[in-house]
Amino acid sequence: MKDVLIVGPSWLGDAVMMGSLALRLKAQAPERNITVLAPAFLQGALERMPGVDAVVANPFAHGALRLGERRRFGRALRGRFETAFVLPNSWKSALVPFFAGIPTRIGFVGEARYGLLTDARKLDEARLPRLIDRFALLAEPGGTVAPPAPPLPQLRADDGAAVFARFGLDPVRPAVALCVGAEYGPAKRWPAAHFAELARRLAAEGMGTWLLGSPNDAAVAAEIEALAPGAAVNLAGRTQLAEAIDLIAGAAAVVSNDSGLMHVAAALGRPLVALYGSSSPAYTPPLSDTAAVLSLGLSCSPCFERVCPLGHFKCLNDLAPERVLAALRPLLSAHPGEGRDPAGARTWAPAAEDPA
Repeated sequence: MKDVLIVGPSWLGDAVMMGSLALRLKAQAPERNITVLAPAFLQGALERMPGVDAVVANPFAHGALRLGERRRFGRALRGRFETAFVLPNSWKSALVPFFAGIPTRIGFVGEARYGLLTDARKLDEARLPRLIDRFALLAEPGGTVAPPAPPLPQLRADDGAAVFARFGLDPVRPAVALCVGAEYGPAKRWPAAHFAELARRLAAEGMGTWLLGSPNDAAVAAEIEALAPGAAVNLAGRTQLAEAIDLIAGAAAVVSNDSGLMHVAAALGRPLVALYGSSSPAYTPPLSDTAAVLSLGLSCSPCFERVCPLGHFKCLNDLAPERVLAALRPLLSAHPGEGRDPAGARTWAPAAEDPA
């Protein structure tokens, strides 16, 4: 097996977990070149991913068929790859490798893709509940029931000096990155009022907070900023993905919804409190030894819905800021001054007890 094309996911979190597959393939054959086909907005993360040698922008929007254009795009890739791994389960995601004439095309059966894949695997979801293990299984010979423990996803970060300077951030004051969005829907978002309360409490203890997210999160970030005046720097929608990676790497810790940036924080090894509502850490947990998962485990969750079908959002509304702060403090104490600091080590002493 020589040059490899990975047809990657369209979601940031899934793309980060795909990094485990790239690392496994490199370990099996270090000389092979690995190219990832993925949406252009993910390039800032994929270029920081060990094991990935090149990125090709996928020009097809999520859900768009555009059969003729896919045929032309695939044919332009002919002769470049010997093996393709198709990670999305959709029928159309397997078309480009098919039109490219890649001899070996591996993926799960998905939407009846027997004619498009040369090695169509059946997935036992109960045996492999975690997405990372499902990706890793594709690197093993057909018939393998479960893969060896996959390598944890990794991301590289720059020293952060440029992004600190661009946004006028204090390089000495320690800060917690608050990842306030979740592209999937509001049932995965901790309430703005809770994020604001956490920011106020951290500010009272001498910590800064940065609000991170995509342009789609600008409204909720503005709400948090208004509820916690002076306590949080609102960067949601203002950063490129590579800049967000550098900021997370430079944070003293991270508090995040179950989102793509949560997986970025885990891949960077940052102290992390991950908040779960409608989704499940059994499927997409933060893959890090420095992460704490908070979930109320209500009888109605995980429902995996975008919007709470019962209308009360208790799985996240009832997850109090005090509980998040209590999970955050020991992580900060165990990993002091480990953020990437362009101006020297940053320190923070946790309060003896929770402020009233």
